[in-house]
Amino acid sequence: MSDVRGVLAAATQRLGERVDAEALLLHVLQKPRSWLIAHDTDVLDADVIATYEALIARRAAGEPVAYITGHRGFWSLELEVTPATLIPRPETELLVELALRHLPAGQTLRVADLGTGSGAIALAIAHERPQAQVSAVDVSAEALAVARRNAQRLGIGNVRFLQGSWMTPLSGESFAVIVSNPPYIEADDPHLEQGDLRFEPAGALASGTDGLDAIRHIVTEAPARLQPGGWLLMEHGWDQGPPVRALLTAAGYVEVETVPDLEGRDRVSGGRFPG
Repeated sequence: MSDVRGVLAAATQRLGERVDAEALLLHVLQKPRSWLIAHDTDVLDADVIATYEALIARRAAGEPVAYITGHRGFWSLELEVTPATLIPRPETELLVELALRHLPAGQTLRVADLGTGSGAIALAIAHERPQAQVSAVDVSAEALAVARRNAQRLGIGNVRFLQGSWMTPLSGESFAVIVSNPPYIEADDPHLEQGDLRFEPAGALASGTDGLDAIRHIVTEAPARLQPGGWLLMEHGWDQGPPVRALLTAAGYVEVETVPDLEGRDRVSGGRFPG
């Protein structure tokens, strides 16, 4: 059938789920999800169906919807994403929420986001705290180009973008809060060869044999870039809370804690460096 209902049904059967089928059709039509309610019997043009079926084929081959459409929502922002960046995920919003707790509104505090990718974390914080000064760092020039475009399109001007490895571009500076969603998957984890992860940048996903190499580096180097009493907050895997807390405590951080996500899984750990 060539109406919306029939085309969606066929795509859903092929993909095994309706949510992706709907998202791709709405992308082709440039319509909001609410449009489907009143238009499920509309007949679609042949060229629309052809374009849609091409996107469905890409999704059936495993390509993430966010890369096919070129965007993904995060926090209250709609972000451009490309294969040069990780796809922002809802659980990472917890990292933004915790950072904001340590950034009182109206104060010109300095924040650093390490491994910014699409700029999701940095831009969400900057949007909520327009008087804060946010530094977004990434080793990838391609990722930083995406993050800059997101900032420009969203009109967020209190972020600067710096290319380099972790804290290297921040020499001589200090921050009230440092946040990071670093790579934290074990290098030989079979999940890296499954699902959407196959298409995401490997360097932003895996970090050594136990997944903690980047986190170790950040924990060790952050004190030199934190103001006295500044906070370090990092996302990590569901089973990494205990070792990350141990790393923070051994490095001299206090008030060390792990905060679970909405599913009750360890997600963000951090601590305050007394200075």
